[in-house]
Amino acid sequence: MKQILYSYTFVLLLLIALVSILSYGYGAGYVYVYFRHWQIQSNVWVLLIFLVILSLIGQVLWLLFKRYFSRLEQRKQKIFNFEHLHPYEKLAVLWLLDANQEKRDMVEGIFKQSNLLNEVIHAFFLWKQGDVKSALNMLEHSPAMAFELAELQRIEIYLSEQNPNHALTHLEFLSQHELSPWLKDIQQGYMQRLTLLWGQFAVQFPWLYVQSSQFGQLNDPDKTRWLQQLLIAFDQASPEDLTHLQQRYDEFKDTKLHDTTRENKVLWLKVLARLPEMSLEHEVLAETLLNELFDQEVFYLWFEKQLLKQTPAYEKIEQQLNMWEAKYSNIPIFSFARWFVYQETGRFSEAEKLLELYPDNILMSYLRIKNQLKDNEVLVQQLNLLFESNTNFLKVNL
Repeated sequence: MKQILYSYTFVLLLLIALVSILSYGYGAGYVYVYFRHWQIQSNVWVLLIFLVILSLIGQVLWLLFKRYFSRLEQRKQKIFNFEHLHPYEKLAVLWLLDANQEKRDMVEGIFKQSNLLNEVIHAFFLWKQGDVKSALNMLEHSPAMAFELAELQRIEIYLSEQNPNHALTHLEFLSQHELSPWLKDIQQGYMQRLTLLWGQFAVQFPWLYVQSSQFGQLNDPDKTRWLQQLLIAFDQASPEDLTHLQQRYDEFKDTKLHDTTRENKVLWLKVLARLPEMSLEHEVLAETLLNELFDQEVFYLWFEKQLLKQTPAYEKIEQQLNMWEAKYSNIPIFSFARWFVYQETGRFSEAEKLLELYPDNILMSYLRIKNQLKDNEVLVQQLNLLFESNTNFLKVNL
């Protein structure tokens, strides 16, 4: 349709230019049409424009009718041979059936004549067959115009082969590379693909991702998976990795932390809990999360950190407990925490009164048992072990 409009616009401009030259010095001409009792008097310009518009309307109507009847004919047509389908229809059928071998033969046959995509498509199927070396060699011969597509393919191959250094090098280069003009129309899809590859890299190599120049560009689901993997592999971190992580969080907290999901904020809190140098950042994040919405796990992480300080500020802890208890009523873990504060500050009678609260709560039941066994360290340790080994309960190594 656009091509027709462009063609008629070009013809109209050409005719206007021609008539302008011919009418120069002679005027616009005169046209008189008489039909039955109708009379039309005008000039050549109006007639010219009228004829062009009339022709355009006729052309568009003919095209619409042709498409309509063509679709009707296709619906009536019965297909008896797969080869009679259009190439794109063949691809769609193979994709729906997930017919891998037939898909390869068909796709390679279609794109064999493509100077742009032949090497990239062929390399893809070589990689799927496990011939990584041949796939990489094939990508080396891909045309310059298909550079981005070849790079994406290389990154996928390096990730599948557990080759983090090569994958990171190509990911960082591609992230800073200016997109080819012909890909501008599908830039959003291209960037989504690149972001997903970054997510795959971050999950596979969580500590190496911390050192990348593109840190923080993941989508929320990939950030969640990356933080989970970071916690799993935390014991494998080197001192340099931990330093990089602290620097990244310092940059991240002031720019993007407030935009991330609550789930990811809680995961960051668990990461900070393992970094003694980040105790202040841990406290700020935990209190921010608890001020927004009460979460027992977050509260416990905050409370445990407070008690593990070299000199716990019991007065500040109690003030914070009072504030949260006023905001969130009937939360047993507040009484659980307050019991430890009273014990450490010598208010034993007040601690005893707390044990009368929440008779059916597991944490308060733990304290009641612990209080009865306070003179028997062996039994207290066994009690702690019982609770700590059960994943349904919080740790009680306070």
